[in-house]
Amino acid sequence: MPPATASPAPPGVAAEEAPQPKVAVYLSRSGQIETLPLEDYVSGVVAAEMPADFELEALKAQAVAARTFIVRRLRAGDSSGVPVPGADVTDTVSHQAYVSRAALEREWTLGGKSAGLAKIRRAVLETRGVVMTYQGQPITASFFASSGGYTENSEDYWKAAIPYLRSVASPWDQEITPNLAVTYTFTTSELIQKLGIADRVIPVSGHLASSLARPVSSSSLSLPVEVLSLTTGHRVKKISIAGTVFTGREVREKLGLRSSQFTWKRQGGKVVITTYGNGHGVGMSQWGANGMAKEGSTATQILKHYYSGVSFNQVSTLLKK
Repeated sequence: MPPATASPAPPGVAAEEAPQPKVAVYLSRSGQIETLPLEDYVSGVVAAEMPADFELEALKAQAVAARTFIVRRLRAGDSSGVPVPGADVTDTVSHQAYVSRAALEREWTLGGKSAGLAKIRRAVLETRGVVMTYQGQPITASFFASSGGYTENSEDYWKAAIPYLRSVASPWDQEITPNLAVTYTFTTSELIQKLGIADRVIPVSGHLASSLARPVSSSSLSLPVEVLSLTTGHRVKKISIAGTVFTGREVREKLGLRSSQFTWKRQGGKVVITTYGNGHGVGMSQWGANGMAKEGSTATQILKHYYSGVSFNQVSTLLKK
């Protein structure tokens, strides 16, 4: 990425040995707050969020995304979602997953994964201080595990249309992601309960199913399904189930699916749903990033592909006192 592609200390970065901003992380298991320098925090996030055996350039892209996420919060003084005062962020996926210093020592350094940790720290060092910006502001650097071939426009998952979170092709996922397609099987009764539509389902005999408290055979319930529209990213946008319209995101969350890119079919009295990819689909696909890196793309190229029209800036210029 522009000021930081060389190894290990790119020009302009070695000189930038100003004190790093500190990050206060709420550790959800212990209830403690761990305060540490920004770059150490980024290493803990990359260790939690991306496999260390991914390509170095993919790890570097993840480091920049992780750094951008926290710098955006620090710059805005945003501590939303943190259960106690004094912390900037939690260690959970509601913000970014994070491996604490103690866990890195115990599970990585002493647990036989020191080479993986060294690789992660190299990725962080080689991108030191670099964050993504759009019109001078740190971006919402969202990322997810894998797509079914395309990422999502932000407004198809969240409400807001964000100019740098646009749907782009991500063909690499389909080539290298393990378990790209995952199948779930439900009885009709299970689906009706999970979707909360018991009062709207009519048995084939024509009498209203007033309650699922008494046994109702799946085959006696009519559950017509029609996909009404797809998103730009090829996921389910609107779907009608027994006459009730849901968004693909609602169905994903109510049924606990990996993705809102799914197909739906009946099979022997059951409903079989097959999902493609894993995650909300907005921003950078981690498996896609690894696929790009395997083909020779740099971290800068990966990030510019998944985040449309972004620039790169240094933390020191964004967090000036």
